[in-house]
Amino acid sequence: MIAGFKDWISSQFKQIDQGLLLVVLFLIGLGLVQVYSSSFIFAIESYGDGQYFFRKQLLFSVMAVFILLTCILTPWSYLRKLGQVLWALAIVGVVLTFIPAFAVKVGGAHRWVQLPLGFRFEPGELLKFSYPFIVAWWFVRFKAMPNRLNLIATTAVLFTPLLFLLKQPDFGSFAIITTMIIFTLFIAGLSLGYFAGLIAVVLPAFYFLVVNVPYRWARVQAFLDPWSDPQDKGFQIIQSMLSFYTGGITGKGLGQAQGKLFFLPEAHTDFTLSIFAEEVGFIGVILLILLYGFLIFKALRIAAREKQQEVQFIAFGLSVVLGLSIFINMGVAMGLLPTKGLTLPFISYGGSSLVCVSFACGVLLAIDKRQKFFSKWYQI
Repeated sequence: MIAGFKDWISSQFKQIDQGLLLVVLFLIGLGLVQVYSSSFIFAIESYGDGQYFFRKQLLFSVMAVFILLTCILTPWSYLRKLGQVLWALAIVGVVLTFIPAFAVKVGGAHRWVQLPLGFRFEPGELLKFSYPFIVAWWFVRFKAMPNRLNLIATTAVLFTPLLFLLKQPDFGSFAIITTMIIFTLFIAGLSLGYFAGLIAVVLPAFYFLVVNVPYRWARVQAFLDPWSDPQDKGFQIIQSMLSFYTGGITGKGLGQAQGKLFFLPEAHTDFTLSIFAEEVGFIGVILLILLYGFLIFKALRIAAREKQQEVQFIAFGLSVVLGLSIFINMGVAMGLLPTKGLTLPFISYGGSSLVCVSFACGVLLAIDKRQKFFSKWYQI
């Protein structure tokens, strides 16, 4: 019986993209090393224990690997339904962030829910990576019944939960999900009239959500000219660019970055790429970008190969959310985008992000396995 189970496990993993799986596992391991390096000094000063964040990230990494492998082994019919259930649970979690008994406020934002044993969870992360499931489900049904009432219902279901993200506020997740929906609409072949109308509404909305909110507009101004206020609004980006500069071509070496000595805020979370660049240099950053590029390329190829529309939309949506999360964090750290509180997938400290990203990659690998199974069946 045990031998039969081992053979079944082996056959399951032979059907997936092993290169993609290895890259995901490598990034999880690399994230552990980076969290240890970037958080050690801060952990000593804050908790008297240099391994405080590392131990928690190690636990998150074990959970992430378990979720990754479980998704691969789960039949697709169950996995698709699970994604829809997680979307509903994520909305409940976002609503709980407004209830004082459950909410945790950090940096002026109510994004976290308190969990037992001192842990907390950010439901916005789960919402990002579960949204493609419900988007795909609604789009397929809208295409089957393309009437005005169905369009209104679809729009209400897809966009109403995003208002809670704005209220937290979590503009980064709001922007990523909205962009994912628009991109999915595009590949879904929505008529140009509907598509143009949606763009005509979304673009002005983004403009007013930035310009009319003082702290967001201040971030844009700091992005355009950080040296106009180097001690306050431009401080983070200036320190980040200094870390990139001092890292040079090959870096100072693991653990040798000075930016994490309280020069760079959020050194183990939002700006961990800056510490990474200072320690491993330009070459290390390029290699990391190549790994991410390989990951996104594989994800998009899985989406492109899928024949069933709903599954294709899910794979494409997950690819867009993952790609935008990487692009925005890297862009902010390099001074190419205004400051935004988003973690770098796999590399930044944070259990919510790591677990949800691993879930997304597990789903993509499960879709890849599904494709190979059907391809083999059709050949027979």
